[in-house]
Amino acid sequence: MLVHTHSFLDSRIFHKEAKTLQKNGYEVTMIVPRMKGKLFNIDKEPFQNKFLQKSFRHEGINIVTYNVESFKPTAPMMQKKLKSVSANFNNVLTNIGLNQQADIYHAHETASLYAGIGVKRAMKNKGKEAKLIFDSHDLIPDPFEESQTKNAVTGNLLDTMLKEVDQLITVSPSIKSWYIAKNPLLPIEVIYNSPPLNEEFQPKEYETKSLTVGYEGHIADHKKGSSDKIFKITDLCSATIDFRFKVIGGVLHGHTLSIPDHLQEKVKVTGWIDYQQISEQMKEIDVGWIDFDDLKSSLNRSYALPNKLFSYLNNGVPVVVNKCHEMEHFIRTHKCGMVINKTRATSEDYAEAFLFLHENRDKLKQMSINARKVMERIYSWEKMEKDLLLVYQSLTSNRFNSFYF
Repeated sequence: MLVHTHSFLDSRIFHKEAKTLQKNGYEVTMIVPRMKGKLFNIDKEPFQNKFLQKSFRHEGINIVTYNVESFKPTAPMMQKKLKSVSANFNNVLTNIGLNQQADIYHAHETASLYAGIGVKRAMKNKGKEAKLIFDSHDLIPDPFEESQTKNAVTGNLLDTMLKEVDQLITVSPSIKSWYIAKNPLLPIEVIYNSPPLNEEFQPKEYETKSLTVGYEGHIADHKKGSSDKIFKITDLCSATIDFRFKVIGGVLHGHTLSIPDHLQEKVKVTGWIDYQQISEQMKEIDVGWIDFDDLKSSLNRSYALPNKLFSYLNNGVPVVVNKCHEMEHFIRTHKCGMVINKTRATSEDYAEAFLFLHENRDKLKQMSINARKVMERIYSWEKMEKDLLLVYQSLTSNRFNSFYF
């Protein structure tokens, strides 16, 4: 696993993919970045008193570290190296990767993919063939988010690199379709960002007269999880019903979240918790909230099926979301939540939806049942890991005899 910007404890990379491979007989090494000499948690907080060794073993996974400050390649520099057949990819991530002499390299960002191509070329020059996976957690580049010039540079760079990728993995059908349009012959598999089934799940009865709305993840104003909207929704709903808002997560390290005095008893923030504790924190949540605002500046948010969506469903929590292409299709197909018919939904829109669900407990309960069923039948990590293992088996046995569209 080649990692450039993510925490080594990232739920997709470490808790799902690496652990799945390790328990199924693969020897897994993650090469991961330190910032200012420290490994960091998912909220970017550096670990001060643990994980200090340059390499160690954690929960069965080999961890090898490097200082990210020593590897910050620019797009023009990467493009120049890639176009030169004889270029030596002399960077720390490529060099550590090459030392592993692995059969498969699994890259998670543009820069780590570049390093992986350097490894693959160097090994080929020495007579050994290595396979390269690119795990695109997002749409890269996002055509709505960057300047046209920067977007073209990043897009051209990725087009060049995809020619040397053996397998692409991504997180939603829309992103898969985008990559198929770029490279129709590249094998692509969707591995959803879903958790393992919560084995202690108990169906929700919705018998209380109160309503608790939940939000899981990073509070980032004007993009997703706006604190202003959380406070306004809580004010509006609390005016007529017994209402609570629970945030599982919060702000990133170094930032603060100030809850208004009059909402101190209404808004609860857990802070960042261990991956295994999410289901326990979900027990008191009746409805989950996802707000991907300002879709005109991000196609990626329209195409996303985020971790939090599957966390809610895994715990029988119906979802209320604004009109995002991929999530709208998912929720309407599986009837596991409510889509507000606006790309830019206001606090008033969300409050109206939550009050409607509060008054229509039969609908809310059926959505909850549907949410859990769709995880059990289709989307749980137990289903996803089978697809991940098939990808790895096909790479090691050279079975790509046909292409799937």
